[in-house]
Amino acid sequence: MEVKLGYRQTEVGVIPEDWKPTTIGDLASKVGSGVTPRGGSNNYSEYGRPFIRSQNVGWGTLLLNDLVYIDDDTHSGFSATELRQNDVLLNITGASIGRSAIADARLAGGNVNQHVCIIRTDAREVTSRFINYFLLSGLGQQQIDSFQAGGNREGLNFGQIRSIKLPLPPTKAEQEAIAEALSDADAHIESLEQLIAKRRQLKQGAMQELLTGKKRLPGFNGEWEVKRLGEVAHPRKERIDPRRAGSQEFCIELEHFEQGTGCLVGYTATSEGSSLKSVFQEDDVLFGKLRAYLRKYWLASRQGVCSTEIWVLVAKHSLLIPQYLFQLVKVDRFIETASSAYGTHMPRSDWNVVKNYEVRLPTLPEQEAIATILTDMDAAIAALEAKLAKARQLKQGMMQELLTGRIRLV
Repeated sequence: MEVKLGYRQTEVGVIPEDWKPTTIGDLASKVGSGVTPRGGSNNYSEYGRPFIRSQNVGWGTLLLNDLVYIDDDTHSGFSATELRQNDVLLNITGASIGRSAIADARLAGGNVNQHVCIIRTDAREVTSRFINYFLLSGLGQQQIDSFQAGGNREGLNFGQIRSIKLPLPPTKAEQEAIAEALSDADAHIESLEQLIAKRRQLKQGAMQELLTGKKRLPGFNGEWEVKRLGEVAHPRKERIDPRRAGSQEFCIELEHFEQGTGCLVGYTATSEGSSLKSVFQEDDVLFGKLRAYLRKYWLASRQGVCSTEIWVLVAKHSLLIPQYLFQLVKVDRFIETASSAYGTHMPRSDWNVVKNYEVRLPTLPEQEAIATILTDMDAAIAALEAKLAKARQLKQGMMQELLTGRIRLV
């Protein structure tokens, strides 16, 4: 492979000529983890020195909602792992292996348990944020994953951590510029996440008010009619056997629902070995009856087939429009009713229970007006989620380019 002018091939890939290949061990003055105090959680308190566990270390963020503390006497038993501001924290055991974050001022003077490794570098030479971003990048995660080859998920040892290879920019100024650019990308992603959370909260409030009649839209009045769900909708009973009917190109399984959004993340085709399928038509409401609390639902935009673990709900058009039914199955009260299921290992919703679920229905024009407002809110949230997905994808591309020197900022 031809290497362009100003770059060279190294053991960490193609990097600028003035960058150097190095390892965590070469850069770190400390690589080590703490211990869980004798007596475990009995030693935790509501105040004192912060004590970091693996659940407190996210993907580049600190997760401190359930932060616990230890007293000075407990801390003095393993003060060698006392945290300093700007230490890199890396999870080294369990399902969260590879997650890392930077210790900030809130954690200084605290400690870590045996599941979290402290990586401490000389702040005069290396920017800890650069190290952290590299660990979170595809290049860093590939090396962490390679230590877990063969299904060994027991954890990373300190020797493996020290051996992680990375390319290092020649100056701290360039390291900081890269970290700052990626931090700006993180801030943009976080602002989108917060905006989406706010829009979802507003949508929940709007559903609570509009679907119960607490708030009426201009131009509508009159009493709403109380109906049981089974009076205004029913599960479609049509089934097909792919072994006899042949392949169906558009088949929805439970894994194709995006949880809690009403969107699909894919579909499949049936084969001769596929099990019995339910048939759905455009404007049917699909609702996952297996573990209803997972909130898997979709308003069909085309015809197809689906798993029999999915209810295909058909609205009686003289009383209920499909778009309104789709909003009804999203509310917390319906999910709670559908979750009062039979079966413990694989809980399934019971139509004999759900059909008695009471709904208050306005006239069809008012249903349509309410459904339009809520659908528009859903569309706005979906647009933000698409923007968030793109921002995350762009950040991954930035990490690949910036952390290897393909793009220089200084």
